[in-house]
Amino acid sequence: MSKMSNLVLAIQEDIEAGLLSFDEIAAKHEVPYDWVDEVAVEMVNQYDESMDGDFDSAMASAGYGTDEDYGYYE
Repeated sequence: MSKMSNLVLAIQEDIEAGLLSFDEIAAKHEVPYDWVDEVAVEMVNQYDESMDGDFDSAMASAGYGTDEDYGYYE
């Protein structure tokens, strides 16, 4: 793993821990504040909502259709 990849992972870990401000994270890793902010934005953008944990998406993923597919809707 490259030095930059390790740095990004370390910044991500600090952001996820939530114990330090972005300013403190930047100072800790000796990087500009903008870098920390950019890592945080990328972390948010990587969130995949396709499997958001609701019952219908879980059942569809398991091979079952929705209630409407089987005629069980009101």
